[in-house]
Amino acid sequence: MTLLLAAVGAIVAALFEATVTPYLRVGDGQPHIVLVTGIVLTIAIGLDAGIVWAFIGGIAIDVLAQRPLGSTSFALLLCVGGASLLASLFARLRPLAPIVATFVLSLLYSMILFYLTSALRTPLPVTDPVSVVLPGAFYDAILAGVIGPLAVGIHDRRAQAERVDW
Repeated sequence: MTLLLAAVGAIVAALFEATVTPYLRVGDGQPHIVLVTGIVLTIAIGLDAGIVWAFIGGIAIDVLAQRPLGSTSFALLLCVGGASLLASLFARLRPLAPIVATFVLSLLYSMILFYLTSALRTPLPVTDPVSVVLPGAFYDAILAGVIGPLAVGIHDRRAQAERVDW
């Protein structure tokens, strides 16, 4: 049931990202809702739900934003795998792991999409792509700072087994 909810949630998040997030810009930064929630989902629940989220959400974004089919899924799958690795490194600091992971992986996601789009279509006229994607990475990290610790805390609280206190 968790994988079905992840697939449906990814489609809803992709619709939200394609329609509403262009209006949520702050300066040059625009949030990547599917990326942030995919990273938080991977750290809170696990890799299998994150992979379903990344694949379905990436295909939905590619169709809605008319990107080369599979490019966003590829970038999201790499980032979800990186989030799983970072979650194992930050085992003691699980509530803070989504913030650090989202900042690093948002830069990676944007750069992968930049180079894939430049390779598959007409190259984009940008001299310094890191300075272009950095505001979005900060925006994503702030969004993960709001969502991440809450999601990890709720999941950990629900996953605790009831014990009898003696």
